[in-house]
Amino acid sequence: MADILTGAYSWLLALHIISVMFWMAGMYYLPRLFVYHAEAMENNEPYKIFERMEYNLMRIIINPAMIVAWIFGLLLLFSPGQIESAGYWLPIKLSAVVVLSGYHGALSSWRKKFLNDFPPKSSKFFRMVNEIPPALTILIVIMVIVKPF
Repeated sequence: MADILTGAYSWLLALHIISVMFWMAGMYYLPRLFVYHAEAMENNEPYKIFERMEYNLMRIIINPAMIVAWIFGLLLLFSPGQIESAGYWLPIKLSAVVVLSGYHGALSSWRKKFLNDFPPKSSKFFRMVNEIPPALTILIVIMVIVKPF
């Protein structure tokens, strides 16, 4: 198994990066949809289209991309020499990924609450939490590329 992981490392890395890109695209866009959805509800405007958009984004893009990102990320992590050569950057990066996964769960929960015809939070709240994925992205990329610790 170790030989397979070592030989496929470049492919695993490429597939991991691709899946993370799809995951993050959805994680950036879904809270923005929540902003528009909440504003429409607050202003008594039509909003049912947002429910369909949010559902499709979550089920077709975000959830599968997260699962694939985790699978390829774990395969990379357990490739020979990866854990042994990692410094303190790795636990920081993994912690940020766990927080991002928890945020993913919160988005899923909020999407379901929108279906009750009442926004779970205000549009202002969703504008603020929309900044969480970019902040975590910056932290994760710096940890992986710069490896400051």
